[in-house]
Amino acid sequence: MTIASVELNVIQMPLKEPFLTHLGAVTDREGIIIRITNSDGVTGLGEGVAFSTPWYTEETVKTSLHMLTDILIPLLKKNPINHPQEASLLFRSIRRNNMAKAALETALWDLFAKSYSQPLAKTLGGTSPLIASGVVVATDSTKNALQQIEQYLEAGYQRIKVKINPRQDYSFLSEIRSVYPDLAIMADANSAYTLKDIDRIKALDDFNLLMIEQPLGFDDILEHAMLQKEIKTPICLDESIVSFEDARKAIEFGSCQVINIKVGRVGGLYEAKRIHDYCLEKGIPVWCGGMIEFGISRAHNIALASLPGFTIPGDISASNRFWEEDIITPEVTVENGFVKVPSGPGIGFEINEKRLQEVLLSKETYVL
Repeated sequence: MTIASVELNVIQMPLKEPFLTHLGAVTDREGIIIRITNSDGVTGLGEGVAFSTPWYTEETVKTSLHMLTDILIPLLKKNPINHPQEASLLFRSIRRNNMAKAALETALWDLFAKSYSQPLAKTLGGTSPLIASGVVVATDSTKNALQQIEQYLEAGYQRIKVKINPRQDYSFLSEIRSVYPDLAIMADANSAYTLKDIDRIKALDDFNLLMIEQPLGFDDILEHAMLQKEIKTPICLDESIVSFEDARKAIEFGSCQVINIKVGRVGGLYEAKRIHDYCLEKGIPVWCGGMIEFGISRAHNIALASLPGFTIPGDISASNRFWEEDIITPEVTVENGFVKVPSGPGIGFEINEKRLQEVLLSKETYVL
């Protein structure tokens, strides 16, 4: 993999509607689009999914840019690699900053697959031609939630995730259940509770949820194990799982019955696949989480979710879920509840150059 250049594009687009959690509202999405070009002119695409502020993880777009330009790209320049896996191992010398690492590593995976004229899904070991699609409802209004659910079900989505917190949980879910008694629903708390809320969380067992995602501390494993013993609803861990070792410990401690795998959160596709493989071995179902991302990251998620352990519909929605117009062509679409896994080389999508220029904030190219 002789790398000729790395191009960093910082973009920003408004969401079609605000994405609300107890941590705040996202109305505009900033991100980093990476193009890595090899000596033969083949280009791999990656995306940095850190947010503008550190509300989800400690990383931001600005810190990711610093890591990429001052640390990771120079590290890659000094240490030529033959396989994307080697980049993941190389980056272990740098602590955390997983989203910056994943941005570069995923672009290398796309480049690697394209170099062999092979779909990325096949390169990773994926077997599914179609991915079951779920969607997130993030609003502080029950009326809006019900309207959104109705629209998403009409569009064919197979699983609905709703955001909850202590100010919006039991009555909120009760109203949704009264309208949709048999709907596959999961609740995402984004660490809104503590063990002091255990009775409140126990009460949610009434709603036969698929799972409750990350109810306790964003970096906790131990207390989730204590909580899981007290409730019937399966716990799914998200923010707590930033590495293979986190996943291994969570499973061994009994902290969860499900794991959400996000490529950016765990540092790239290699680590994501390691977590998937371990969970498959241990009989722990996994699903692919979303980051309000643009089409490049969504494309990498599709490839990852084609692996056999992804048995629960993930947050892989259509491009038009968030954007009036995405930055890829063709855009991701959902048909009869499924997203088709591309059969073309690499991620199977290309940059919509016109749209990229419309939303571009800055661009830098680094020659290797």
